[in-house]
Amino acid sequence: MNFKPPTFFEKANHWIKNSITIRLLTIGIMILLLLIPINMVEDLIRERMYRQQEAVQEISSIWADAQTIQGLVLTIPYHVYTKVYDDTSNPDKFRLVKSTEYAHFLPETLQIEGKISPEVRYRSIYEVVVYNSKLSLKGKISPPDFAQWGIDSANVIWRDAHICLGLSDLRGIQEDIQLQWNRQTFNFNPGVPSTDVIQSGISTKVPLRLTGNLKEFNFELILDLNGSSGLHFTPLGKETLVDVQSGWKDPSFTGAFLPDQRDINPSGFSAHWKVLHLNRPYPQSFRKSVSGIPSSQFGVNLLMPVDEYQKSTRSVKYGIMFITLTFMIFFFVQILKRIRIHPIQYIIVGLAICVFYTLLIALSEHISFQYSYLVSSIAIITMITAYSQTVLRSTKLTRLMALILLILYTFMYVIIQMQDYSLLIGSIGLFTVLAIVMYLSRKIDWYKWNENNHKA
Repeated sequence: MNFKPPTFFEKANHWIKNSITIRLLTIGIMILLLLIPINMVEDLIRERMYRQQEAVQEISSIWADAQTIQGLVLTIPYHVYTKVYDDTSNPDKFRLVKSTEYAHFLPETLQIEGKISPEVRYRSIYEVVVYNSKLSLKGKISPPDFAQWGIDSANVIWRDAHICLGLSDLRGIQEDIQLQWNRQTFNFNPGVPSTDVIQSGISTKVPLRLTGNLKEFNFELILDLNGSSGLHFTPLGKETLVDVQSGWKDPSFTGAFLPDQRDINPSGFSAHWKVLHLNRPYPQSFRKSVSGIPSSQFGVNLLMPVDEYQKSTRSVKYGIMFITLTFMIFFFVQILKRIRIHPIQYIIVGLAICVFYTLLIALSEHISFQYSYLVSSIAIITMITAYSQTVLRSTKLTRLMALILLILYTFMYVIIQMQDYSLLIGSIGLFTVLAIVMYLSRKIDWYKWNENNHKA
């Protein structure tokens, strides 16, 4: 019987089928290809987040947006005379042009107290936090002093003095607002005489009887205001005191100043701010506009307890790592047990991992994230384990695969929950995995393995 030596193409085909290098390159290419569905999952999350934002904006546009309370401000117009020279060659020949400007006086003390009553509204499957607030504003304003600017009192239009209250969204006003001004009552009207300080708000004319015995103007008002997501304040008082309480247990204090005192418990929160005029970059009285008022705002945002999209996004970021680790497990089983695993089988397992994320996103929109993760991970681990039984043809190896997948998905859940320590835990985990891989592969003679398979 004549032995026919293998042809060049037969040798090449045999080398391709059994070469570890070719297998590793093939696995690497498949991992890169699986980046496509991973990116599609990230696009899906962004799309769902965009729809959630649309739902929030839609409800806010009907109810009221986040509110910013700015005021109170005493605004007084005055006449300014400017020389206009018609003949520049003759400096003695000019005419006076009269114009109107505004001076603004801030409160000596501004005290705001109130309660925020939150409510969850629904648009389709999305939740939006709205609220109603009952606020009391009171304080005092010193008599305006125009002499500091060298303005003659005769040029001041005292009859047009206004008290202005800034509100970022006037649609949130629920009840008529009345101002108690030195024991007199005045009703507010929409609009402000000048937008130097307040862009959107309400105002009312107030009498200014400047007598020698008058030391201050006292004011007080009650505000019934709707809003959504957050409530913020501007510290316009020389001393601004804000006390708010609410039944919402997930507040986020934001802005230029954090509360001096706060208490957060399962029944809600309370917070107290004290801001002095020395803490902000604008004075107590000024003409025209000044900078720094918007940047001095502070307040509280009402956060939803769980943002499933943020956690889903963080889990997807570990998707390529999970695919790589799962492929590595199959690769070492293939090498150590000399089992043939086709590239298509790798692809199927990789796609199953990608499906995990779509399941997680879909379920987390209806149930809590922890249960969504539990159901999704059990479903995918079960599916991959059942498929591994047909690929590996070993009950022992299949059980080992299920155990490793269970550890991997548990590890990822821990990383997602521990946001502040996710980098540390993830780095330690990757270090541990690499150490295990180095330990298991320490006795493998890769060249000899290739030679044995080539001889076979």
